[in-house]
Amino acid sequence: MEFLKNHIMPVRRSLLSVPTDNRRALEKAPGLDCDGVIYDLEDSVAPEKKAEARDNLANAFSREFPSQQERIVRINPLESGFEEDDLKLVARIMPDAVALPKVEHAGEIAIVADMLARFAPTRPIALWAMIETPKGVLNAASIAANGKDLKCLVVGLNDLRKATSVLPQPGRAYLVPWLMQVVLAGRAYGVDVIDSVFNDFKDDAGFSAECVQGRAMGFSGKMLIHPAQIEIANRHFGPDPHSIKEAEAIVSAFERPEMRDLNVINLDGKMIERLHFEEAKTLLAQAALILARKKSP
Repeated sequence: MEFLKNHIMPVRRSLLSVPTDNRRALEKAPGLDCDGVIYDLEDSVAPEKKAEARDNLANAFSREFPSQQERIVRINPLESGFEEDDLKLVARIMPDAVALPKVEHAGEIAIVADMLARFAPTRPIALWAMIETPKGVLNAASIAANGKDLKCLVVGLNDLRKATSVLPQPGRAYLVPWLMQVVLAGRAYGVDVIDSVFNDFKDDAGFSAECVQGRAMGFSGKMLIHPAQIEIANRHFGPDPHSIKEAEAIVSAFERPEMRDLNVINLDGKMIERLHFEEAKTLLAQAALILARKKSP
C-alpha cells in the first residue's frame, strides 16, 4: 500500500538494557528479537570499569549489526567526570541515539547536543532523555519541548522510587499520575515515550500485567533488563491480529472513491472519523515493518 511509505513510525516495543562491561551480553545482543538495545555505560558499570566498558563497546560496534535493531548508548550524567569520554566514543561508533540519564532540565539536552556537534559534526545523533527524578517528572514538558534533537523519553522508576520513598507495589498506583505526566509531555511534543524496567525477570505474570498497563497508558514500549522479557513486551506492545484486521477495514473503507472526501463514515454500525483512519494507517505501517523484520535474514 502506498500510504505505508508516509506512516512509518519507529517501532520500540522492546528496548533491552545491556551492561557494557559484560562482553558475553554484548556479543549476544545483536541476535535478539528486541527492537532496540540500550548499551549502558552508566548504572550497571562500576566507576573503575568505565574505561574497560567503553573499549568493549567500541569492539562490539566494530562488528556487523542487524539493520533492524536500534542502537542507543546510555552515557554517564553530566558532571560525572565520564560524560566527555563517553561522547567521544559515541562520535567514533555513531549509534542511532544517545540516552542521557537523570535529566532534570531542558538545558542538559542542549549541552549534550552541543558536545555531540563538536565531537561528531558530520551526522546528527538523536537524543533520548531518561526521566528518573522528581524534578525530571515536574519538568517533563519543557524537556520534551526541547526541539528536533530529542526523540524519546524513558521513565526510570528505580531512581524515582528511591528519591520519593514510594514503595514498589503491583499496579504502581502511587506512580501512575507521574507516569501519565511523562506520557502526556511526550505526546504533546511528538516525542516517543518508553515505560520503565520491571525488575523481576522471572515473574512473567507480573511483567505481562505491567506491559498491559503501560500499553493502556499510552507508552510505546518497555525498557527491559533481561532477554526473557523480549517476547512478552513485543506481544503486548505490538499490533495484535484483531487490531490489524480492524485497521485494514477502516483503511479500505476510507479509500473507497465515494468515501475519500468524508470526515466521518459508518462502518458496520460504528461511526469512524478520519482521525481513526490516520491511526489505522500508522498501525498497519508498524505491523508491516515488524513483519519485514521477521523476514529479513
